Amino acid sequence: MSTPTASKSMEHRVPDAAAVEKSGILSQPKAVWAVFFASIIAFMGLGLVDPILPAISKQLDATKSETTLLFTSYNAVMAFAMLVTGAITSRIGIKRTLIAGIIIIAVFAGLGGASNGIWELVALRGGWGLGNALFVATALTAIVTLSNSGNAKAIILYEAAIGLGISVGPLIGGWLGAMSWRGPFFGVATLMAIAFVGLMTLMPSAPSTAQAKQKTSLLDPFRALKHRSLLVFGISAALYNFGFFTLLAFAPFVLGLDEHGLGLVFLGWGLLLAVTSVFMAPKLQKAFGTVKSMCLMLALFALLLLAMGIWTSTQWVVIAAVIVAGALLGNNNTLITTAVMNASPVQRSTASAAYSFLRFIGGAIAPYLAGKLSEIYNSSVPFYVGAAFVGLSVLCIWLNDKHIRHVDTAENAH
Repeated sequence: MSTPTASKSMEHRVPDAAAVEKSGILSQPKAVWAVFFASIIAFMGLGLVDPILPAISKQLDATKSETTLLFTSYNAVMAFAMLVTGAITSRIGIKRTLIAGIIIIAVFAGLGGASNGIWELVALRGGWGLGNALFVATALTAIVTLSNSGNAKAIILYEAAIGLGISVGPLIGGWLGAMSWRGPFFGVATLMAIAFVGLMTLMPSAPSTAQAKQKTSLLDPFRALKHRSLLVFGISAALYNFGFFTLLAFAPFVLGLDEHGLGLVFLGWGLLLAVTSVFMAPKLQKAFGTVKSMCLMLALFALLLLAMGIWTSTQWVVIAAVIVAGALLGNNNTLITTAVMNASPVQRSTASAAYSFLRFIGGAIAPYLAGKLSEIYNSSVPFYVGAAFVGLSVLCIWLNDKHIRHVDTAENAH
């Protein structure tokens, strides 16, 4: 990457420090905005399905634990697929990887809408997870790499896309789901087709010279986890995602609302997630530092899940807790993503793959466990267990403070 040709091809993506300082978050190349808008549509897919979980359970005669497997298969496949995203991207390029992810999501979402059984649907959600892995890991790398305003602002932009997609998704999902549970699946396929057109027309192909210089090995993510800081954040994210996906996959079953109602609740959740990830997280970071802010958000989230466990049968408490959780999750998502990007000297794509692998392992186990615990015990137990895991993530960060405190220094240097 040090050759004159490679340096020249990357000039528009690596501005000097003065340019970064002056560049605002909205002053981005059109390639960044192409990925941004595609990311919004991609993350609509997660929220679109959420309001229809009870309807799927009822209409396909599936138990809660079987229905929550829709999240488990999705996250499990995504976790392991994350390990190969870097190797794929380094060989075929960012744009082709994003396009491949979009096509896979569209195909499996469409097939999901045409399916007739819970196990068939669970399997197809796994295929959807493969496409999402290719897209999500590469989208973060693309925005951070192509941005001309520095790591922190690029990550905020990425988290904003996630928040917007997740917030609008439930509203559309509730509307489509009220007609039929199949509607949101076909809706995702349609939106992915729009994202495909957007990326093909707006995003130029990334220069291949730099990519050819260094191909990522399949073992690189595992080597990256030898860095204690990255491993700590990955384990913390896995524990934290137990709580995240307990709320996302199981809360719809205890809210007692129809598709429209669930859509509105998760719209509020997603809006707070989007707003805090963009506006509040940077202020927390500046005032208290990344690590302390993360611990605060995670501790508050653990308490919120505990409250949901205590007052599971009180509808307004659960509704309020879900919506408020959006603010805590929005802040923490931005904080932990920023920390991961600055945690180790490995390539961003490799760091993202290693971290995401651990993160989505937690997200794969939690939904099924929540459904099963509710069947064995009662509907409060999943929230208690989720709170305990989130509490462990705080403990993991606190016990390893000396290994991760450098992320604040690294962020201030950008």
